[in-house]
Amino acid sequence: MNSKIKPTLLFLFFFNFWYSQTITFISETTNHPLPKISVFAKDGNILGYTDIDGKIEKSALKPDQEKFKLIYENYILAELSYAEINKEFVKLNDRVREIEPVVIKKTKPAKFLFIKGNFNAYVTVNNMLNCYVDGIATYVFDNKTRKVKDIHVEQYRIFRLENAKNEKKETGSWDYNSFLELPKMKNVGNYEDYKSKNLKIKELKTNFKDEIEITGEALREKELAFLGYRFYDIRSILNLSFEKDSKKLLRDFTEYNDITFIKLKHKSEPNFNEVISYKNFYPTELDYGDKDNTPEVKYNRNASNYGTKYWEDSSFPNMQTIFSSFFKQDLQEKQNAK
Repeated sequence: MNSKIKPTLLFLFFFNFWYSQTITFISETTNHPLPKISVFAKDGNILGYTDIDGKIEKSALKPDQEKFKLIYENYILAELSYAEINKEFVKLNDRVREIEPVVIKKTKPAKFLFIKGNFNAYVTVNNMLNCYVDGIATYVFDNKTRKVKDIHVEQYRIFRLENAKNEKKETGSWDYNSFLELPKMKNVGNYEDYKSKNLKIKELKTNFKDEIEITGEALREKELAFLGYRFYDIRSILNLSFEKDSKKLLRDFTEYNDITFIKLKHKSEPNFNEVISYKNFYPTELDYGDKDNTPEVKYNRNASNYGTKYWEDSSFPNMQTIFSSFFKQDLQEKQNAK
């Protein structure tokens, strides 16, 4: 009997130990887990990002950080002390804003499907912000294959921290504005394609939407050497959101989030630097047409390009205000080309 009990007790011990090493954020109104919450330290560093189960590693949070800001749907959801956040479960009031409905302009079958929306993207190096972009873009989908045919950036603005450098052998001080890419949204219209690849897929149904988390990884056990640089531990987390209980077609699509992690260094550097790229897209309009006449500007990462103050719209995902609250004048916008 003892030989049967001991493995069971051992399993329970490790099960409880693992769960005690994570914090789970839960909606106090629905009791559903809260994925996609970013935890900011008092200095503006992004310490973690909750997975589809609402979990984050406790080891990322230290008592000397004192206060933590929780960012959810581009808003400050809560500000908690270490004692308030250092728990197995933390309940939060998550309904910070109403989700804006996507405006469907036409439903007539046509050659192209156009999804216009708001985007933001930013890069952190060793958890600290390096650069930021936001704007308005339209994605053109082939209506038969549901594949992205083109992306038109209509207007945007670029911000950078002014202390970035580009010393060849100091990858931790580089300006990573080349990482400021728009979400590619390759398989949004065919998300079932992800199931045919070596990826982990989890789904979450809430009272408001259906969420899908797709994760992949590479170089977790062995680094890659290239031209004097070392790359290691590449991971990606992709989140897709659709209307609740929908068929998950393009017309049901409500949100896209993409996070890519990579550790790199020059061979002369003692430690790896972790670079994290965040890319987000929020649809606002859906239209059909046989011609692609969408207006666009050239996407130049060294200059902003906008004609209206689109970020002042209350529904716009303006993460720049969050970052500026930490970095003040150090976060500088690149001059508007218009």
